[in-house]
Amino acid sequence: MLRMFKFFGKGNSQNEEYQFWQNGNHPIELWSAEVIKQKIIYLHNNPVKQGMVANPEDYLYSSANPFSELKVLDL
Repeated sequence: MLRMFKFFGKGNSQNEEYQFWQNGNHPIELWSAEVIKQKIIYLHNNPVKQGMVANPEDYLYSSANPFSELKVLDL
């Protein structure tokens, strides 16, 4: 994982070596329970989309485990 942070840090002149967060800010208003649910699912699926894990709850630093049993997030 450190190798990935170093790779993305090379392309940003504001970093000396590593980059963890992507550049830019795109705030989204969380105005309903449905929008909040959508954003939580999106965040949990990021490691899966990157091919780091097979399931969101498999990612070591994920909050997906506590949410996996909540019916509100079942699709």
